[in-house]
Amino acid sequence: MLGYTLQRIIYTAPVLFGVAVVCFALVHISPGDPLISILPADASVELQDRLRVLYGFDRSYPEQFILWLGRALQGDLGTSIATGRPVTTEVMRAVANTLMLAAVATVIGFVLGCLFGFVAGYFSNSPLDKAASAAAVFGVSVPHYWLGMVLVIIFSAQLGWLPAAGAGPGGSSGWKFDMEHLSYMVLPALTMSVIPMGIIARTVRALVAEILAQEFVIGLRARGLSEFGVFLHVVKNAAPTALAVMGVQLGYLLGGSILIETVFSWPGTGMLLNSAIFQRDLPLLQGTILVLALFFVVLNLAVDVLQSALDPRIKR
Repeated sequence: MLGYTLQRIIYTAPVLFGVAVVCFALVHISPGDPLISILPADASVELQDRLRVLYGFDRSYPEQFILWLGRALQGDLGTSIATGRPVTTEVMRAVANTLMLAAVATVIGFVLGCLFGFVAGYFSNSPLDKAASAAAVFGVSVPHYWLGMVLVIIFSAQLGWLPAAGAGPGGSSGWKFDMEHLSYMVLPALTMSVIPMGIIARTVRALVAEILAQEFVIGLRARGLSEFGVFLHVVKNAAPTALAVMGVQLGYLLGGSILIETVFSWPGTGMLLNSAIFQRDLPLLQGTILVLALFFVVLNLAVDVLQSALDPRIKR
């Protein structure tokens, strides 16, 4: 197992380098001048040239990439063009907020997805199966930014039960796990959870239906094992794949929450990317995309190793 883990870590190195290359290239091929957000309309040519030298935009793309990658390996992602603050500080603060929201949404989606999936798998082709499958299809198909706005209209504007936007009474600073702060997380977490809920439900349903049709389940029932005992065997066999799907969904939520965070004004990476795109803040945009991509790669590595350790059918 240790050898397999080391092998997977070694294989991750070229993937990380490729992620850095793609991240740098995609940001630089987009049109527009990155300094337009901070230069006044009547800026002189001398001032423009001075700022380009300051941010390194006067160098060739290969030189910019090598310098940027070298600083990134040391933990320095540069300085934001729009705010003048270190990109690393901005990104880490936003990642912490997004990770907290995505973790809660993934747990909700995993619990509901497993519940719907097991019910649909155990009662295949029944009304319960159809209802659970319909809920899963709804979660995958509905536009989630639209769902977020509907939830805000119902639970904030009309009923007044939950706050509509923000991360707390005082913003994201001074976050506490109390009812007042958690109430700000309910609507965005529920909106984000419908994606993993639908995918996990459909995955678990297929797994349970397949496992129940196998010969060892028929043999267990023939030996007189209780239905609860059979259920435990089904859970044991379905858990590794379900956990792997949950880990991948957590990675997707970390990078794909830009619309939901914009709807609820949640100060995470989605809001940070949104502001960086509109302001053409290249250092901030590059740093945010790189950190999110690294999280996704490392998370997939952890899920792969965990699935290998939990699944008895996989021998390493």
